[in-house]
Amino acid sequence: MRNKIGIGFFAVMIVALMLVTGAYQLSYQRAKEQMEVKLQAAEDTQPRGSLTEDATAANPDPATIEADGQALKEDCYYLMEVNGYVVVYLSDKKTPYEYTDILYDDLPAELRDEIRNGKYVEDAKTLYGFLENYSS
Repeated sequence: MRNKIGIGFFAVMIVALMLVTGAYQLSYQRAKEQMEVKLQAAEDTQPRGSLTEDATAANPDPATIEADGQALKEDCYYLMEVNGYVVVYLSDKKTPYEYTDILYDDLPAELRDEIRNGKYVEDAKTLYGFLENYSS
């Protein structure tokens, strides 16, 4: 008797699991179809020949490659002094790329003058070479 109750309980659990899975699949398919209808409607209202944000995101320009800190391959860097430390900024001179532990006062006078005005660094290889040379 105990065995029959155990098997019956197991069978009920399997059926319940199948019902939940089926309901999930139906709701997923319905949501997917609704999204496709919305996307199709959006494509129909957009003029031919124009690129959407989705299209440009799916096919990025091969000349630009994203890196840490949202730097692009063409971007350069600037070294600047902030609160006595050297900070690396992206090419816009507003977005910090990396905070360093390099003390501004420990640098040679000539280099301090360049950093005070925003020392230009052409690429990541040169930047990391500088950081490696001057960090402790």
